[in-house]
Amino acid sequence: MRGVLRADPVWVETFTGLRMRQFEGLLRVVRERGGNGPGGGRPWALPLSERVLLVAVYYRTNLTMRQLAPLFGISSATVCRVIQRLGPLLTLEPAARPADAAERLWIVDGTLIPVRDRTVAASSRNYRFSANVQVIIDADTRLVVATARPAPGNRADAQVWRSSGLAQHCEGVTVLGDGAYFNTGLVVPHRKRQRRPLLPGEEADNAEHRRVRARVEHTFARMKNYKILRDCRQRGNGLHHAVRAVAHMHNLALAT
Repeated sequence: MRGVLRADPVWVETFTGLRMRQFEGLLRVVRERGGNGPGGGRPWALPLSERVLLVAVYYRTNLTMRQLAPLFGISSATVCRVIQRLGPLLTLEPAARPADAAERLWIVDGTLIPVRDRTVAASSRNYRFSANVQVIIDADTRLVVATARPAPGNRADAQVWRSSGLAQHCEGVTVLGDGAYFNTGLVVPHRKRQRRPLLPGEEADNAEHRRVRARVEHTFARMKNYKILRDCRQRGNGLHHAVRAVAHMHNLALAT
């Protein structure tokens, strides 16, 4: 059975949201990380470019493996093996501490991602079993700097931040957070206190804080164009790999 989708510009741009040169950059990263080997046993039914396309299409469309199989002319079991093999190779590596850290401004926020695996999810305020994923972006470039491992969705952002290990990536960098990150060392809005309204200067600071911090919400909206982040059926580390792979593709789409 011959599949329909091939690693051609028309299919890549239609089904992944990436231009062909951006997809080629993703393919190059996967190849450098050992996506073609070491071999063993039967050879893959698809070349590496089409296997990378399969994973990108899966993250973008969230089609089931039974639906993807005829599109690529392979079995659903092979689709599963390709995703498990290449998914971790598409992921974004956390950015190193920048040389001009003192001049940088980063933004952190958490987003709830519905996930079927109850071991990494909990019933949360969106009335679904979800995971809380913390993401740091650069305020100027809007590129994703790092993501944390998913935590149960009923945990507060400040609690997830403290246990995420992301703080070590932010040494020397000013990081903005919303009011949920109070007492975490991040730059947060001024808080109203009982019988003490905010001063005019504090109101202005909060307005500017909201204007800048909105950029991380825009990033979440673009990342969730990859429908795997709207209803993740993956188990174990599958959600973690999916978030980091989507962040990588998001960065490629912005930077190239």
